[in-house]
Amino acid sequence: MKPIYTADSHCDFLYYMLNRGERIDSADPGAPVSIANMRRGGCAMQFFAAWIDTGDRAEPLQQFLSLAEAFWRMVDENDEFVLFSKEFDPASGKIAAVLTIEGGECANGRVENIRIFRKLGARAMTLTWNEQNELASPATARRDRGLTRLGRQLVREMELSKMAIDVAHLGDAGIDHVLDEVDAPIFSSHTNARAVFPHRRSISDRHIREIARRGGVVGVNYYSPQLSRHGRAQIADVARHIEHIASVGGIGAVCLGSDFCGMGREAYPEGLSTWADVPSLIDELFRLGFSQEDVERVAYRNLADYLGRFE
Repeated sequence: MKPIYTADSHCDFLYYMLNRGERIDSADPGAPVSIANMRRGGCAMQFFAAWIDTGDRAEPLQQFLSLAEAFWRMVDENDEFVLFSKEFDPASGKIAAVLTIEGGECANGRVENIRIFRKLGARAMTLTWNEQNELASPATARRDRGLTRLGRQLVREMELSKMAIDVAHLGDAGIDHVLDEVDAPIFSSHTNARAVFPHRRSISDRHIREIARRGGVVGVNYYSPQLSRHGRAQIADVARHIEHIASVGGIGAVCLGSDFCGMGREAYPEGLSTWADVPSLIDELFRLGFSQEDVERVAYRNLADYLGRFE
């Protein structure tokens, strides 16, 4: 059997690198994201999110700049990393690193900042996290107003700048508005299927179909409260969400979007708390009857093909 290369569309490691001194070369076997555990998990590509903490005293724009510097320092100091391009070969032994943004507050309401972010290496951005901002309503809002006029302007600029639009954390109206404004394929980096478990942060079948129709992908996360109503989730719960999204949008519409480092350890599914555990999820997909080709697509190729469209 050929090796299974894996990719992940969302982790929050940069925040902890910058603010708590965590190291990507950590020898801690319990580290969700470390080079050692990524190697054990077959990682060939990782999206590193610059999470904008709205409770932080630093201005959102400065937060992004500091997190972007941490990303570039990580890449420069570790030979294992290269930047992703369409020509990247997952069999090279390298890990393709991708800088993304979680929280459009850092644009400071200026569309020109989108162009600057893209030049600094950011390949994708969400408009919100869990709070209402000047761009859009989050999925957690009491009233879903969708995108503001400024939010619509920013997503149009993202399309022009070839920055992928990440609709994770948006409410349904916001996703509809994004789909109205742009023709480019969009994605949701770390979400789950609402039809499998009805969490307000999860995505509807209607939006799965439209994202798939346009050539986008949905990354399934490992956050137990979004996976199952039965307390701590199991690996089989993650696989059920993957299976459902594939059944609704087609096998090309789903990828892995762990949200590693974005939750407490007790919130991970049993047996899936670090990159080293990802092969157990791959095994579960085979157990469900996914073919070798389908597993390869879910594990790596779908996300790589999607990102490659923005070069």
